[in-house]
Amino acid sequence: MGQSDRRAVLDGGTVRRWCRLAADALGRTRTEIDALNVFPVPDGDTGTNLHLTVIAAADALDELAPDAAGADAWRALSQGALLGARGNSGVILSQAFRGLADVLGPLAAPPDGTAFAGALDHASGLARGAVEHPVEGTILSVLAEAATACAAAPDLTEAARAASAGARQALRRTTGQLDVLARSGVVDAGAAGLCVVLDALVAVLTEEYPERYEIPARASGTSAPAAEPPEPQGPGYEVMYLLDAPDDAVHTLRERLDGLGDSLVVVGGEGLWNVHVHVDDAGAAIEAGMAAGRPHRLRVTYLHAAGGPHAPHTGRAVIAVTAADGLAALFEECGARVVRREPGAVPPLAVLADAILAAGDEVTVLPNEPEVLSLAEAAAERARDGGARIAVVPTKASVQGMAALAVHDPLRRFAEDVIEMTRAAGATRFGHLEVAAEEAVTSVGLCQPGDVLGLIEGDVVTIGADVAGVAGALLDRMLSGGGELLTLIAGRHAPPGLAAALEGHLRRAHPDVETGVYDGGQERYPLLIGVE
Repeated sequence: MGQSDRRAVLDGGTVRRWCRLAADALGRTRTEIDALNVFPVPDGDTGTNLHLTVIAAADALDELAPDAAGADAWRALSQGALLGARGNSGVILSQAFRGLADVLGPLAAPPDGTAFAGALDHASGLARGAVEHPVEGTILSVLAEAATACAAAPDLTEAARAASAGARQALRRTTGQLDVLARSGVVDAGAAGLCVVLDALVAVLTEEYPERYEIPARASGTSAPAAEPPEPQGPGYEVMYLLDAPDDAVHTLRERLDGLGDSLVVVGGEGLWNVHVHVDDAGAAIEAGMAAGRPHRLRVTYLHAAGGPHAPHTGRAVIAVTAADGLAALFEECGARVVRREPGAVPPLAVLADAILAAGDEVTVLPNEPEVLSLAEAAAERARDGGARIAVVPTKASVQGMAALAVHDPLRRFAEDVIEMTRAAGATRFGHLEVAAEEAVTSVGLCQPGDVLGLIEGDVVTIGADVAGVAGALLDRMLSGGGELLTLIAGRHAPPGLAAALEGHLRRAHPDVETGVYDGGQERYPLLIGVE
């Protein structure tokens, strides 16, 4: 054992160097790992997902002060990986980082080999517990073998070396543990990525940096070239989102998602979760998250890109998504085709994809809700496989969709038209009123059931008891920074005379603003507001 080995410590600075080196190593091996990817679906992105996950963790560590304590470094590693986790293996790796942080973060002194082995064993248990139906021959098996291999090493560097070597041995065995790997003659892709991460830790601790990180071209003992990856089978969509939800809501969420699909992994805690699942009904998976809490950073990926349906090539069209009768009529009057959704829900992804495919060979989609945006991207990806040109304008509110439609010109080149529609939507600030259903803490104080809330782009900015009063205050706030065109869309439960009262207020307080008033018929919001 060399002198550098005896002095090796796993403190905050070492954690930072390890994570950055692991990100670099995964970047160098990403393509080779992607080529191994046949489980749980052969979508060829495991290496990429692991690389992006570790980059997110490294970026979080880079935001710390150079002399940050070890506890802060472990916390940043865990949180950065949780927020940035991509794909099934990335989510599992983020949970492994959390397990290490749970044990090593609170230590008063840098860990020795025994502490590291205990932390790796805890990480293995957490990762396995996050997967609804664990499968042997995967990253889970290799992580467990790595923890077992280093259990008897009291020295930190020797423990890291034993964990790395144990992982490499377990990696070679994955082919015999999982039929789909054996048929393709490869080792597990996620497990290969984990080996790279552990190799990077050894390199940092020993200061012995390999010229390259070995990724097996095929399983040990396989002399023939690997078979072509199997055709994708199973659910058609990967759904991922971060979820703000209480811990006691996650058990019910797991049960609902487990009934919808497979490859279910839910990681996190203390109110913040990263959810990953493969399903046929992506909308139902998102709605399950909405029932449990507040999903955000939604990503929906179509897994079966090859051999998809083909667009009929019938011209150019705009598709708008809405739940309300009045808004549907407004969009149709402006020339859009409407896809309906239920109030408080998202449209079935298959319905949206079919509507895009039937619309034409140049289609612009207006989601009009944050929760629908990711579904629209997935539906567009599916339609593009059939040769159509699809653009999703990221409208987060119906008033943004109307602004985009107002500048739509089918005689322009498609790309130019999409740019103009996107610019118009982005230049439209949106707000709305809603009535509080329960007591809650907002950014401007406590609200009680029945209180009227005024929101600007999703944030509560005013609370009151009177719809007209809150609406007037909200309009004044939205127009304080200027605005030329104001759009008011009254909902089904708007008080009689609300629009007239607001028009009078605008004539007195903002006489230069052009105002358009419409009946949207939306169920939840008494008033929608757009300022251009």
